[in-house]
Amino acid sequence: MVTINSTLEDIMQLDFASREMLLEILQKRQIEARRDEIAKTAKKSLKEFHSGKNVPLSADDVIDRLNNL
Repeated sequence: MVTINSTLEDIMQLDFASREMLLEILQKRQIEARRDEIAKTAKKSLKEFHSGKNVPLSADDVIDRLNNL
């Protein structure tokens, strides 16, 4: 079974430059995954807005709703 600890132990066996490269790759992949998630959410929100499920609210209404969570 692969665990975070065993993965970290494997990574620490790499030389410094390889670990730096791995870190950079992981950061870029995380950024890209987050962008994809934001894009998916935005598309869903636009679809719901155009279908009438979401309606525009004033800033005061948004603040009131947030305060009542």
